[in-house]
Amino acid sequence: MSIYQLKPRFQSLLRPCVNRLANADISANQVTLFTLIFTFGASVALFSIGESVWWGVLPIVLFIRMALNAIDGMLAREHNMTSSLGLVLNEVCDLISDAAIYLSFIAITGFNAYALFGFVLLAWLSEVIAILSVQITQNRANQGPLGKSDRAFLFGVLGLLVALGIDFTPIGLWIILIANLAIVVTIYKRLHTII
Repeated sequence: MSIYQLKPRFQSLLRPCVNRLANADISANQVTLFTLIFTFGASVALFSIGESVWWGVLPIVLFIRMALNAIDGMLAREHNMTSSLGLVLNEVCDLISDAAIYLSFIAITGFNAYALFGFVLLAWLSEVIAILSVQITQNRANQGPLGKSDRAFLFGVLGLLVALGIDFTPIGLWIILIANLAIVVTIYKRLHTII
């Protein structure tokens, strides 16, 4: 079970907003670029602040990012805004945003930089496999247990715990190592659907 499976219901809630944006001549690519700037900026700000109650805003940032990601896709598909540039922008901006969010936790005592970099590389690999699956099977492989939405949920919870003053010194490394293992399982399951 992955949070991604809730996407259709989430999209139906966003559709009125998508229609208003389309009527205002806001393009899918504009939303994609705004999402990158918003997420990257928030990640840099949290990294700069260090351990603080401000990390409590991370779940909100991640929820807004998830909504914006859904909105740009719906604009493209439902309002005839699909393009090769849009496809590239969407994938590249997502990878950059993911890395910015995960690596911002280097500022928190207890989280190992090498483990976080490993997490970024594994997350990227899982998304590259998802992209390749479209070429091979015409369907995107979004299996869990740690897909994009699941990773957002995990780091949102971690951000909230940082804001609450939880000491990650004894457990931060283990959390990321277990998350890395979960992504390896995710990669295996996605490969299994296309090979």
